[in-house]
This record gives sequence, structure tokens and C-alpha cells, in this order.
Amino acid sequence: MPLLDKIRAEFVDIVEWIDDDRRTLAWRFPRYQNQIKQGAQLIVRPGQLALFVHRGKIADVFEPGTQRLETGNLPVLSTLQGWPYGFDSPFKAEVYFVATRQVTELKWGTPQPVLVRDPDFGPIRVRAFGTYTLRAVDPRALVRELVGTSEHVEAAEIGVLLRGIIGSAFAELVADAGISVVDLARHYADLSERLRALVASRIDDEYGLAVPQLYIVNVSLPDEVAQAIDARASLGLVGDVDLYRQYQLAKSTPVAAANPAGGLAAAGVGLGMGMSYAGAGTPPPLPGGARLWHVAAGGRPQGPWTTAQLQQAITRGELTADSLVWSGGMTVWTPARQVSELASLLPPPVPPV
Repeated sequence: MPLLDKIRAEFVDIVEWIDDDRRTLAWRFPRYQNQIKQGAQLIVRPGQLALFVHRGKIADVFEPGTQRLETGNLPVLSTLQGWPYGFDSPFKAEVYFVATRQVTELKWGTPQPVLVRDPDFGPIRVRAFGTYTLRAVDPRALVRELVGTSEHVEAAEIGVLLRGIIGSAFAELVADAGISVVDLARHYADLSERLRALVASRIDDEYGLAVPQLYIVNVSLPDEVAQAIDARASLGLVGDVDLYRQYQLAKSTPVAAANPAGGLAAAGVGLGMGMSYAGAGTPPPLPGGARLWHVAAGGRPQGPWTTAQLQQAITRGELTADSLVWSGGMTVWTPARQVSELASLLPPPVPPV
């Protein structure tokens, strides 16, 4: 193969790059021992730049067009190699083509949830993703910092680096913006432009790249925060914690009534709601004046339940005489056997043998 490459090089005197995948940022022209004939034709197509590198030093740069490679239009390379005027022998140089058009349809996303301090919900973690485009604006910096001696560099190869930069910039932007997660969606356009400018400032000088477009497509919230927003929005009571708790209690009561055989643990009714109401006041009674009860199970309050539901729990052996219960008007948690309304529901104690 080296012999065939050498023979082919003797006859081929056109230096060009036909980019057919539109994902390559830089590409090195393959030539046996990097030998290029004097007088060879260099073709640089629109959206490309060509760089000549001699012993690790970037020499001449060519813009789109057709050039005849000779000492007259290779001034830097001629100086580096010490060519006399009219030099007419093959010369050695690496030729890199750099794509200056936009590389599109690139995606970014935060690799880990970003912690932000929301003015309404406090510290929460969010994820974000979107799209961006990339373009080389300084081919010298690109070849020096990212290409090196590689034969080619794809946009995907530096995707991890760019996603890290975008994710870090997004975390800083959202932290400084002071916008509630409820209002983020209507600020996507403004935040996208600010994020693009912030990312561009970090890669233009160092890597010779620009980000012409960058968009935030979505910012996702934890499930519990999304559910809280939906619940508060349906009530129109954003920020009123007491009314929000009452809403949760009202939602849980039909579930308990529809599932009488599910037991205390499986009734699906607001774990911990009873204790919060013990401090806030008596839970609202059911229609018809039915009394609601809370039961301490596993060291945690559960409920509320109706007297009929407690009777079913007693029948199944899930509520005993020593179970602690509480209802509106009671000052402390009390064993069920000491509550007159429940004592009559309990089975008689087993006599000693």
C-alpha cells in the first residue's frame, strides 16, 4: 500500500476536500509523506478554509477559491522552509481543511440535575435540554487546541466538552435569573439567548468556535414539584399552605371510602395529614356530621377515617384496644379502649386462663 500511495501521489496534483457528511469540523489532506508538488492546484470550497502546517507551525491560510501552490502565494511556508525564488521541487507540509459553515442539529442536556433556589418552592433540582449549532471562526485556534495531529475531528467528538460547558453555564444563568420555575417557560427565548452568549464567551478565544444558535427546549421538574404546581393551579391558591392541605385531604377522603377492604395502611389517605391538622385545628367534618379519626401506626399518624372504617379495621384485627387514636376536640392521643365511641366497637377482652 505505501508504494501505491507513492505512485498515486506522483500523478495527483489537486489538493481538495469534498465534505459529504456535514459533521466534520476539520480534516487533514492525506498525502504520502506529506509531499505536495510545486504548482499543484488547491481547491477550497465555500464554507471551508485551508491551513498549511510545517513542523507543527501554522503557516499560510487560504480562503475559498482556487490557488496554484508555488512560492509566490506561500510566503510563510516559503520562509519557514527557506525556499529560493522559483523553487520547483516537491515540498512537505500538512494541509488541514476547516469547515466554517454551521454544523446543525446538535443536542445538549444537563448530565445531572441542577440545584436552583426557587423563590416559591425553595431549593429544587431541575434538568434541561435543547439544541445548538456550531461554527469554526478561528481555524488556527481550532487546529492548535482541538485537532493536533488527528486526521479529522467530528462535532460529536467535542460534544462532551461542549455539553459540560453549556450545563455549567445554564446552572449559573438560572441561579442568577431569580425566575420561578413556574415562569421559566415564558422566558425560554430570553434565557436561550443569554445562555448562548455565555457559552460563546467561553469557547471563542480558546477553541476558535462560535455558537450561532442555542435553544432551551425544555426544563423538567421533579415529579413532586410538578404535582404541587398542578394542584395549586387547580385551586387558584398558590402559596396558601393551609388551603392546599385541605385540598389534599378532600382528595384523599373519596379514595378511602371507595376502598373499605384495603386496611389502614392501604386506604391511601394522606399519610401524616392527621398530625399536621392536630397542630392546625380540627379537620373538616364529612357531610352529615360524621366524625373523622386518626390512628398512630408504626410511629406515624395515619388517616383520617370514619368510625365505620375503624370498625372494619377492628374486625380485621388491624386496630386493637391499645391502638392510639385522635379526633377533633381531643387534646392527646388516647388508647382506643379509653374512647367511649370506640370502646363499644372493640371485642371483649379474653379472660385469663
